[in-house]
Amino acid sequence: MLAYTVRRVLQMIPVVIGSTFIIYALTFLMPGDPIAAITGSRPLPASTVNQIREAYNLNDPFLIQYGKYMLGLLQGNLGIDLFGRPVAGLIAERLPVTLQLGLTAWVLKLAIGLLIGIYSGLKHNRPADHFALFFTVFFIGVPGFVVALGAQTLFGIRLNWVDPAGIGAGWPMAFILPALVMAVESSAGLARLTRTSLVDVLRTDYMRTAMAKGLSPERRIWGHALRNTMIPVSTYLGLSLAGMLGGTVIIEAIFNIPGIGQLMVAAINNKEGTTVVGIATFLVIAYLLFNLAVDLMYGLIDPRVRV
Repeated sequence: MLAYTVRRVLQMIPVVIGSTFIIYALTFLMPGDPIAAITGSRPLPASTVNQIREAYNLNDPFLIQYGKYMLGLLQGNLGIDLFGRPVAGLIAERLPVTLQLGLTAWVLKLAIGLLIGIYSGLKHNRPADHFALFFTVFFIGVPGFVVALGAQTLFGIRLNWVDPAGIGAGWPMAFILPALVMAVESSAGLARLTRTSLVDVLRTDYMRTAMAKGLSPERRIWGHALRNTMIPVSTYLGLSLAGMLGGTVIIEAIFNIPGIGQLMVAAINNKEGTTVVGIATFLVIAYLLFNLAVDLMYGLIDPRVRV
């Protein structure tokens, strides 16, 4: 297990380097001047602008800037924004809100996706299965921001069931609508995976043997089929928990939720490259750590994975 853990950690290193390089390159190529974006219609003297550019390495070639950023990252430094604030501190301030939204959405996704997937698998090729297929294909195909804007208009403005934006109402009322939008959209994939896995398990020889032995349908399904169905599903759920953090970017912007997603959108609008790269790097590392935890857990469950 130790060798497997070391191997998985070493595999993360090129992924971090490659992903941060791409993120930094895309940010570096963003049009516009970040200093002009924050000064607006009252430009600074040329000497002041040059001092700021030197302080933030903006005059250096791309590879030099990236190298300095990676050296800082190795020391746990995600950079300093143009207002002199540490990006890590900005993330720490807003992360609790994003975690509340992401975890709420993940729990709702778990409930919706598993219920639809299990019911659809048990009703294989029946009308309920076809309806579930339509539901999943529809929400996989519709862009998330369209669902978010439609739900915000209907439930927040027209029906006035919840606040259409902000977190003034606190948890759960302020988070239930954006979390439900995220959950419905992402639960479609979970439902399809659960349904396919359950159908495959129900067709196995040991399930036919259990039926031949006279086991009740409840015992066959809950005691045998679902336990084996959950093996691939549990891996997907672990990875999707990390994906929920990155998926809050658009939702937080639409519902005006002050999390790290809204912070990233504001940084993009203000040409704040350091903040954009810092948040993206944090999300990449968080995803890789979740992925590592899932792989290690899976390695403990199934020794064949460690080979």
